[in-house]
Amino acid sequence: MKSRVSTLFKWITGGLEAFWGIPFVGGTIILGLAWTPLFVMLVLHIVTLVFSIQEKKNIHGSIIGIVTSCLGWIIFLGMIMHIISAIVLLIDAYKDQKETKEVVTEF
Repeated sequence: MKSRVSTLFKWITGGLEAFWGIPFVGGTIILGLAWTPLFVMLVLHIVTLVFSIQEKKNIHGSIIGIVTSCLGWIIFLGMIMHIISAIVLLIDAYKDQKETKEVVTEF
């Protein structure tokens, strides 16, 4: 089974976004680390975007993640955006993985 790097990064960034979207827990950690996780997530979303473009996969999850990283410092908006980003990225990762399995099993 051939895995794609963009799919792996979507799983990772989607999981992290889901964690940051947990009320009070994610926000407390982000504030405690002086918004550093938002910068790390911005870099991860850009890397995911580059790999998704190279592999001709959906890029909207990464774009939403980039917007989330830029607006995540706004307390309640950030939490909602993290949850939305997580949902979109995890659905994209699932679809990419399912598509890859179907393609590989045909050969």
